[in-house]
Amino acid sequence: MCNLYSHTKGQSAILEATRSMVDKTGNLPLLPGIFPDMSAPIVRTVTGERELTMARWGMPSPQFVLKGRTVDSGVTNIRNTTSPHWRRWLGPANRCLVPFTSFSEYDTVEGRKVPAWFALDESRPLAFFAGIWTTWTSTRKKAEGEVTADLYGFQTTDANAEVGAIHPKAMPVILRDADEIYVWLRADWSEAKALQRPLPDGTLMVVAKGEKQDGGEKE
Repeated sequence: MCNLYSHTKGQSAILEATRSMVDKTGNLPLLPGIFPDMSAPIVRTVTGERELTMARWGMPSPQFVLKGRTVDSGVTNIRNTTSPHWRRWLGPANRCLVPFTSFSEYDTVEGRKVPAWFALDESRPLAFFAGIWTTWTSTRKKAEGEVTADLYGFQTTDANAEVGAIHPKAMPVILRDADEIYVWLRADWSEAKALQRPLPDGTLMVVAKGEKQDGGEKE
């Protein structure tokens, strides 16, 4: 499962690609290493307008996961969309786009686990994970205490050939063009759920290996 990704394009690229009219991110820095529970940009629809904003990576965990626990660090990757826990957030109001330029799965090299970074090509063009978001009150870190925060995660699906060679179980659901973005943000779930599929084989490539950040190609 993907628990590390990178975003190294400026906010203007996100705004243009998603036709977002509202930007709440301020001076958005490049984020070459995004880990669970970090704040990162998402694009969502609020009162009919697409907005770019920040949220924490990790959706609320199902109750069976939290049994006996008082801290919920969140679920980063969502696969089982038939679960009642996830169904409540599958409508257009809770779908979002998660901008990325590369994502990582761990490979074994000489007995060590190291990140292998995947992107659409060497230039690491901007693309989007198919995400969901919500506003939730919980304790994510014991030292932090209870907080109310905007949270997000993204869908996963079967791995394609490139990802499957390293991580055969799953890969993120990736949206590549304006038509897919439109469907994900606007369509009924009966139509949008068809986007939960792997990219065609040959679409991704390994662009770096061994680093916990992927600076790669910038703007």
